Amino acid sequence: MSLNNEDIVAHGHDSWSLEDIIALFDGVFTLHYQTRLVRGGDEPLYRPANAETPYHQIIFARGFYASALHEISHWCIAGAKRRQLEDYGYWYLPDGRNAQEQSAFEQAEIAPQALESLFADACERTFHVSVDNLGGDVEVDRDAFAGKVNARKQRYLQEGLPTRANALYVALTSFYQRKEPLAAAIAQGQAVLAQAPAPVNV
Repeated sequence: MSLNNEDIVAHGHDSWSLEDIIALFDGVFTLHYQTRLVRGGDEPLYRPANAETPYHQIIFARGFYASALHEISHWCIAGAKRRQLEDYGYWYLPDGRNAQEQSAFEQAEIAPQALESLFADACERTFHVSVDNLGGDVEVDRDAFAGKVNARKQRYLQEGLPTRANALYVALTSFYQRKEPLAAAIAQGQAVLAQAPAPVNV
């Protein structure tokens, strides 16, 4: 599967294969959490398991590698109850948010985008914050938001990542930075999960 043009233009080479990120995620998490990473259409979606599909799906948008990392980041933060609900039970407000709505959106996005930034670092990719309100009349302070995301990222580095995020971070670092085989990177991610308490209501 080839990369989309956005990835190639933004990062200058084609080392980030969608097959690789899907294989890494599924290899680390499918057994423990019955969750898989799935390439989707125009809009991302988290879909819990149902009668037709016996596993949870993190559906990322249009084959964009960056979308995969972003949606994984939301999943890494969502608790067990949220992971039983479509899109974790949140109602997403599209572009055109007013000032109060935009503020709430940014507050909810700080932690996921901090994790996304760490995942991008592990993959040796460039991370760009997303304020995601292109159709709004509200003036968005992108630099201020980026500062909050970076501050949360530094807290994660100092205090440690959540277990699922750490498992993926370890696998990504192994694969992309140390150039270890997929199987070895997946095994290292699985080892992080094995050291943590067993998940409840996966």
